[in-house]
Amino acid sequence: MVYSKFQNTVFGVAFLKAMLFMFCFPAWVDAVWDLEFTEGKPLDDTIEEELAASGDKAFRTLYHCLLTHSIWTILGDNGVSIRSLVAVLSVFVQAGKAKVANVQQRVNGLYAASLYLLLLGIPGSIANKVFHEVLLDTCSDLTSHCWPHDSGKKRKKDSLKSSQADDKRSKPQRKDMKMDDVEEEEEEEGCHFSGQDLMKIRDAVTFLVQSLLRFLQTFPLKDRPHSASNCIRFVSFLHRDVAKLRSVPEMAFYGLQLLCSPKHGDQKEVRANNHGFDHLCFSQLIHGAQAVGMLTSQMANTDYACFIKWLFIFSRNSKMVHRLFSIDVVMVLLEQQERTEECQDPELSCFLPHKFLIQNLLFARRMDESPTVQGHALACLAQCLELPSLNITRAVHNLFSASEKISKENLALLLRRAKNSKTNVRKSALQALLGLLKHGVIPMSCENLGTLSERCRDPAVSVKKKALQCVGELLAAKPECRDVQKMWLQGVVPAVVDSENSVQDKALEALDQVLLSQIKPYSASSHMSVSQRLTWDLLDLLCNECQNLSQYFSRAFTIWSKQNKFTSAFVTNLVSHTEADHAAGAWLLLSKVVTSSHRVPYGKILDAWDTMVSSKDVNVTTCCHILCVIGDIATHLNEDTKDRIVADLMSWLRTFTLSLEVITPAVETLYQLGKNEDIKQTQAFLDQHCGDLVSVCEAYLANIILNENGTQNLNEEMMVRSNAWQTCPFLTYFFCWINISPKDGQEELPASLPLSQFKANSLPTRVRAHGVITLGKMCLQHEELVHRYLPVFARELEVGTEVAVRNNVVVIMCDMSVRYTNVVDHYIPNISACLRDSDAVIREQTLIMLTNLLQEEFVKWKGSLFFHFMVALVDPDPAIASLCEYCLLHLLLKKTPEMFSQHFIECVFHFNSYNKHNSYNKFPQTEREKVQFSLKGAQHREKRFRIYHFLLEHFTDAQRFNIANKINQTILACFADEELPLDADGAEILSETFSILSLKEMNVQAILTPAGEEPEEENMATMTKAVLQAAQKKVVSQVQKKAFIDNTVPLIISLKNLLEEKRSPVLRDLMAYLQVKMQDYRNEVKEFFSGDEQLAAEVEFALRTSEREREMQKQMDNCSLTEKTKTPSAQVRTHHIQKLGLKNVLCVCLYCVFVFYQPCTQIKTRGSCPV
Repeated sequence: MVYSKFQNTVFGVAFLKAMLFMFCFPAWVDAVWDLEFTEGKPLDDTIEEELAASGDKAFRTLYHCLLTHSIWTILGDNGVSIRSLVAVLSVFVQAGKAKVANVQQRVNGLYAASLYLLLLGIPGSIANKVFHEVLLDTCSDLTSHCWPHDSGKKRKKDSLKSSQADDKRSKPQRKDMKMDDVEEEEEEEGCHFSGQDLMKIRDAVTFLVQSLLRFLQTFPLKDRPHSASNCIRFVSFLHRDVAKLRSVPEMAFYGLQLLCSPKHGDQKEVRANNHGFDHLCFSQLIHGAQAVGMLTSQMANTDYACFIKWLFIFSRNSKMVHRLFSIDVVMVLLEQQERTEECQDPELSCFLPHKFLIQNLLFARRMDESPTVQGHALACLAQCLELPSLNITRAVHNLFSASEKISKENLALLLRRAKNSKTNVRKSALQALLGLLKHGVIPMSCENLGTLSERCRDPAVSVKKKALQCVGELLAAKPECRDVQKMWLQGVVPAVVDSENSVQDKALEALDQVLLSQIKPYSASSHMSVSQRLTWDLLDLLCNECQNLSQYFSRAFTIWSKQNKFTSAFVTNLVSHTEADHAAGAWLLLSKVVTSSHRVPYGKILDAWDTMVSSKDVNVTTCCHILCVIGDIATHLNEDTKDRIVADLMSWLRTFTLSLEVITPAVETLYQLGKNEDIKQTQAFLDQHCGDLVSVCEAYLANIILNENGTQNLNEEMMVRSNAWQTCPFLTYFFCWINISPKDGQEELPASLPLSQFKANSLPTRVRAHGVITLGKMCLQHEELVHRYLPVFARELEVGTEVAVRNNVVVIMCDMSVRYTNVVDHYIPNISACLRDSDAVIREQTLIMLTNLLQEEFVKWKGSLFFHFMVALVDPDPAIASLCEYCLLHLLLKKTPEMFSQHFIECVFHFNSYNKHNSYNKFPQTEREKVQFSLKGAQHREKRFRIYHFLLEHFTDAQRFNIANKINQTILACFADEELPLDADGAEILSETFSILSLKEMNVQAILTPAGEEPEEENMATMTKAVLQAAQKKVVSQVQKKAFIDNTVPLIISLKNLLEEKRSPVLRDLMAYLQVKMQDYRNEVKEFFSGDEQLAAEVEFALRTSEREREMQKQMDNCSLTEKTKTPSAQVRTHHIQKLGLKNVLCVCLYCVFVFYQPCTQIKTRGSCPV
């Protein structure tokens, strides 16, 4: 048989029948070629079914035969037309390209394209006329059609889609339906592929790539640039799913290398190579970094250096995602071994070391305009230190140690990034700071460590969690560093009272892991592990340097006690440490847990008490904790033991030998020992023992007061007396008489008389401050004392000169506000007036106390309180201003979202001291308040506008829109109707109003793009969001425009006429406002001001003038002038102008006219002006 050899070695039965079909129908082959392979002509149905049944086996058989046999000879011997073979292959290619092609059709199409490329690559293909440019382009683009675009998406509701697809197919199509609609409908039906289907397609793609490589090795594309470009796009597409194609990127890069050869074009090899490689980087931003790393590892040094040079430029691309991708590429390249061999081109050698990647590509992005890129760069900088390369570590060290100036700048920038307004930037900066501290790149200074602990109280929950993680990692890396231990406590312990439960849980978990879980039985002969030593070091810090954290620490034990965390074994282990060198920490924990445990070794605790009593050298902190433990176990002691301990305590307290810190716990323990279920017995105990102490104190104090030089050692006595009198309230009146007694001859205490005006005595300020605190505590127990002494406290805030006394008065008045809210409410303005106190400590204390009261709603935003807070925003101390901003935004605004908008207009009147309006600035104020909080005048304009900017920045768009309308109604309309006089004060208010309306913060922000970010794909959740934003912008713009025309324009016209009539200078501010406002409506000026043609003309003229001025300023900025020609004057000499040339002389003249308003004749030249 003629075709026996051909059948057995090459095609098989199916392809043989296809050839017979072509011999029978040569017209079919001619039709396919005549159509330029743009449309597919179907085969005979019988042959097509048999080909489909044979699968892809026939294609693979033919593929291998083409590699091993002389195909042109075989085809010629068997009489097979090359045109016929190409036509059959094109049919399969067109079928696989269809949008609704099934798996087998796509696989067959890829194999057919592979066969065609293989035929082109076989020598002799040009002579046999196999090449056709359209078919080559179709084959090179086939992968983008055959590889499913949604292969990575989760398949949902397949059965539903299938049924819907069947329904669609069953419906007859309308005759008038357009082909595009039919294609869209077919595309919507879609095809879903299993993992096995994707593997088949991947294998077929691999065959296609291999065929392309063989084709590029032999077939020149020098005269076919379009085909070469398609090949580049093809190999670029192959990087879209590196995880599934794995070795294909390597083959794609090899294909790019082949395309760089001279036979495919005139470009130099290196330039062409990098051009194709650059295309990969631009087109692939998801999995591309790993692919780029794999491909660059095979580059020669020169090619690698050229690519790094290009990557350096790419890292400064205008698109944020490209800059972000360049950082990913840098991190992949840093994981590779550093290239130490020399580069052929010396100018490219600087691009080879890893140092260039770190310092010029990675660290340079810390200054990027996009917060996302900034954060990613800082996070990657921290990862660099974890890489094993010493050169990388050394390069990072050089950034912070190369020179003192640069190192300080880099470190200062990193610390600023930790306080950035963007959450992800702060988190990344913390990660970078952690890495630098762990590896000793930067010192363990208070500022560096303080930044980590401070971020544990960040407003953002994610940043707080990140900071807690960082301080934990740093403590694990540096467990013996005392500064790190202190930083960890200051960051973690306060977090147990965080408002966010997840942050509380994280802090409690850290404390439990580091402190509680490491409490083991003590043995002098055993060696403690590093974690155990760390536990006792931290407890020692809590006993000494970090005692201010005791309240937060107690809160943690309150939570743990509810969880029954403290077993008898835990308490026993703690007691075993009370005789060790670190006993102070053991007693600290015992004082927290003894009340939560049911089985306590009381004998050992009492032994420790006896030892402490008999010892002359007792640690103050340990003594306090032992006293707390004794008080907690008092109910479990017998009467004899109680009497013995009471006697010991009384002997200490009578002699005033205890330190100040021990007196309070000693009195509290005394109370616990005398406490009884019978209240009368408890009161009798207090009368006996505390009364005795008070008598001793009275005699001692009276003796000192009568002696002018006897006020030196009153601290201990005052503390004893203070605590004793609190437990014995009926003795308070003698205290009041002896501390704050009226002058001789006065029977009643005037409410307006301050403490400083009472009977003079020689008590020092510290004692008087203690006395005020004690009096405040007694007022909390007796309401009649509040009514008597509250006016005294208020007056002391006004005229008192002692800072400690005034500070304590603020504290006790705020405490009284909690218990006696209605009584103290009248004096809230007196308290808030301390926000303008001369001492920063009192201003800060007042701000904190009032914020707490406002949070708990013991104080309302009434009267002048809000405006006093606003003045604190512009406090001369930046720390207080920052604290006020934090309190307002993160604590108070959340509770009262309308707070800013409700008070905004009144701020304008209040801070300008304007009280002629019928509704605003009418709340009661003292003359002292008016003077203290007035921001009137040009000298305070900057402060007023800082407040306006702050308020408007935190308005919602609805509030901005409403406040603009309210300004029209309450300010502009009042002046237009002459309800408010246009005098000097009125002119100031109206001028300031126009300036406020011109602020950019008054514009609706919904349509604006966030600063530093581009509206790219990754910033949009879906295209729907973009459409909604565009629609929102259009609607808001229309609403604003209508409101401006209906509400503002008539008022503006009336005000303009009034201001012209009055010849008021405010007219200039009105025109400036219109000039700003009409920038968005510059083509609709006549429509807006149709009622006043003159005003419309003036606005148009102002807009044109503004545009010319901006253009002129731009030209002046671009004009290159020497230092002597920047300031034109009569002293400019002729030869200077001659050297500049005509263009720069024109710039000089324009500079004179538009900047200094000087005539050009002031420039004396030999002739006339060059203009």
